[in-house]
Amino acid sequence: MGLAIEVRNIRKFFGNLRAIDDISFGVEEKSLTILMGPNGSGKTTLINVIGGLYKPDSGKVFFLGKDITGLPPHEIYKLGLARTFQIPALFLQLTVLENLMVASKNNPGEHFARSLIKASWIEEEEKITERAFEVLAMVGLLHMWDKPATVLSGGQLKLLEIGRALMSDANTILLDEPISGVNPTLAHDIFEKLVKLRDNFGITFFIIEHRLDIALGYVDEVIAMAYGKLVTTGKPETVTSDQRVIEAYLGG
Repeated sequence: MGLAIEVRNIRKFFGNLRAIDDISFGVEEKSLTILMGPNGSGKTTLINVIGGLYKPDSGKVFFLGKDITGLPPHEIYKLGLARTFQIPALFLQLTVLENLMVASKNNPGEHFARSLIKASWIEEEEKITERAFEVLAMVGLLHMWDKPATVLSGGQLKLLEIGRALMSDANTILLDEPISGVNPTLAHDIFEKLVKLRDNFGITFFIIEHRLDIALGYVDEVIAMAYGKLVTTGKPETVTSDQRVIEAYLGG
């Protein structure tokens, strides 16, 4: 397997603040990799650079070997790199199924001319509906397909956001705190589903998460940051026992 994501010598400044200081690492394809570090360490800034919200001041970002440095988010999304956010950005008045359908790439309803001619889009709409039901089964929300998103719990909303990313045919997903504010039982369930998506469908996940007591039991690799710099990378047990990580992140 190769690298899904690679960053080389990334730097990002905000005025005189060096938010990311010459960071380089790779995220393996078909892996669960977590990005950890104390508040203010630069994690979200780094994810924003990878996802195209910020352009780095220097360095390069690669996705599946392609240079995506400076590409806008929608272009990166089209390539198969999707992102969820800490607060799921969903259409709360739509049903669970409808939330997935509108996330599909090349939805025929997005094309004004085609939308006026039913025969030109009905078959594609049926395929999108079938795909949406498949994704709902994958994320464990099939029983909620006709419910408005407003009735979902916080954890279910996060699962729905992951499902929306899958509807885009993304092979790599950036997850921003997928179990934040979620009860422990559902938090474990979310990570168990991520493992199944990795194993059964080859999805790569690059995750920011503070609840390490849960997350570290499921991930393959850990990347640790502090003060805008890379501290170390490796297996969870290796990284969490590293004295530099303990000092920077665990308060030891």
